[in-house]
Amino acid sequence: MNPRSKRQDQRNRKRPNPLGDSRIVDYFEVRTLQKFTNDQGKILPRRLTGVTAHQQRLIAKAVKYARHLALMPFVAQDIN
Repeated sequence: MNPRSKRQDQRNRKRPNPLGDSRIVDYFEVRTLQKFTNDQGKILPRRLTGVTAHQQRLIAKAVKYARHLALMPFVAQDIN
């Protein structure tokens, strides 16, 4: 396998959408929302998570709302 085709395989590989065709993202589902944040508490971009642009906007809004209601932390607990 030549390097060029290997590079194309990596570029064209698409991640499966973890939400599927779901049009609703609930802010009470904290376990689901934690999949879309890293260990520091930052919201992951859609190129890493594999969701659509519309779903990414819903996720961001749900994470922010869950943080406001103290269901999720704003930052990680381990920061010194």
